[in-house]
Parts: sequence; C-alpha cells; structure tokens
Amino acid sequence: MPSIYDAAMNSALDEARAAIDHEDVPVGAVIIDAAGGVVAVGHNRKEEWGDPTAHAEMLAIRSAAENAGDWHLEGHTLVVTLEPCAMCAMASVWARLDRIVYAASDPKAGAAWSLFNIPQDERLNHRCELISGVLADESTLLLEEFFSRRR
Repeated sequence: MPSIYDAAMNSALDEARAAIDHEDVPVGAVIIDAAGGVVAVGHNRKEEWGDPTAHAEMLAIRSAAENAGDWHLEGHTLVVTLEPCAMCAMASVWARLDRIVYAASDPKAGAAWSLFNIPQDERLNHRCELISGVLADESTLLLEEFFSRRR
C-alpha cells in the first residue's frame, strides 16, 4: 500500500544517488512542510567536504531552518533514506520536527529505533513521531549496491 510519504522518499532517494557521484554513502534527506511540499534537501557529503557532520539529515535541517528564517521547524517532517544516527536524531529533536520518516533501518548506528530511540525519549523536552519502512527495499538496494562496488 502506498504511503503518503512515497513522493518525498523518492526525492530523498534521488538525493541519495547524488552522493554516489562524490563517493559518499548514498543517504538522502528531504524536509517537507505540513502540506507535503519539499522545503529543503540534502545528501551525504562527508567524503566530499571532509566533514564528519555533513550527513544528509544535518544538511537538510540546516537548509530548512535557513529557508524558514527560524530553527524551530514545528509542522515539518524529515524524510530520509536511512534511519538517522544519534547526531541526526538529536538534531531532529532540537529542531522540533514533528516526525521522522525513514526507509531502511540501520542496525549498526540507528538511533531512531535500532540501537536507541532518541526522538521519542521521554526525558527530552520534545519528541518526534517515527514512521519506518517507507520504500525500504529501494533504499536497501541502493546501499547494498554501493557497498558491493567498494569491496
């Protein structure tokens, strides 16, 4: 059954493919507003920029805040091709995003359910709704192909 987030996830997958051009892990992210319109995009640029914080989610959140003129991103959703790490999950909480929608789970570094559940930790002052598995097969295949070419 199609998800209301499929179009946004397809945009995130396009962003993920762009990361391959500079040999970054293919992870893409988009931020959508309450109407489903894309307000910011990002893809991994750690290798390209030599910056350990240049994750797709961080770049999309930064861009969305700049576009909004405010770091409060209530009413917005992060759509990302891979479960966010601890840094990106916490940035989502700090940005006050309403929800995080991700495709593939990350059993090695995922902090939106797999290893930790930072976005829904009741000790924090904000929590994000989590939706997982949207176009997970497409994202997983993209990641598997990327890593198989590198081996």
